[in-house]
Amino acid sequence: MIPTPSTPSQMPAPPWSSWEKWLQSPPGRYVLGWEQKCCDQIVADVFGFHAVQIGLPQMNALAENRMPLQALLLHSNDSREYAARFNWHLIEGNYSELPFANESLDLVVLPHVLEFAADPHQILREVDRVLRPEGRLIISGFNPASLWGARQYLSRLIGNPYLPRDGQFISLIRVKDWLQLLNFSLDRGHFGCYKFPLQGQSSMGRMDFLESMGNRWWPIFGAVFLVSAIKRQQGMRLIGQIAPVRIPALQQLTPAAERNQLKEVQETVN
Repeated sequence: MIPTPSTPSQMPAPPWSSWEKWLQSPPGRYVLGWEQKCCDQIVADVFGFHAVQIGLPQMNALAENRMPLQALLLHSNDSREYAARFNWHLIEGNYSELPFANESLDLVVLPHVLEFAADPHQILREVDRVLRPEGRLIISGFNPASLWGARQYLSRLIGNPYLPRDGQFISLIRVKDWLQLLNFSLDRGHFGCYKFPLQGQSSMGRMDFLESMGNRWWPIFGAVFLVSAIKRQQGMRLIGQIAPVRIPALQQLTPAAERNQLKEVQETVN
């Protein structure tokens, strides 16, 4: 009897199918290295008092920031093993209900949080609530319009995804639209990770030349994006119709020279 092939849902998952295991794989370490370098450049110029990174304890996105209070917010299901490597305050809470007061933070980093969240809009609304005016928000995610995104889409059909199966990857254009609706202005953005979506360490190491080529010739097709935005203070807005006010016309004034000439004519007549 010829065995029937297994359906995609029955096929064994790759060894790094989960998010934490994937980050330990060669492509996962490659992504973490690129994001660490970008975050170090951006957060170095952000000033204030309170900075928070939400999730992803495998990377310290606040390493080059000089704010006196730096905290890592972890979900109850997140591992504490990686967070112990860095010197920051650990806070446990829900990403959709941030345990911070209104307008109390100067910097918030969301590394790959929105694409694994059930309601990414709610997380952004919470970040908008806790950020001070002119505060900074940094978001990173996978780019669907890339070779990695194309392989992820095709591999889902055969049941062997390249990236974590649970991720719902969001395009940078959609993230920009969400930020603009919350009155954030985009400060800067980066694309990176132009190597082919392979799994071996040696094969990925031989593609270092693609970084400079991709950054020059096809920059928007990088596998990962990172965007920085600033929360703007909403200006005053008038509600209702303004009643028109009619300014009374001023009477025509006689110049001083004409008054002097008129006085001389009257004296001559008299």
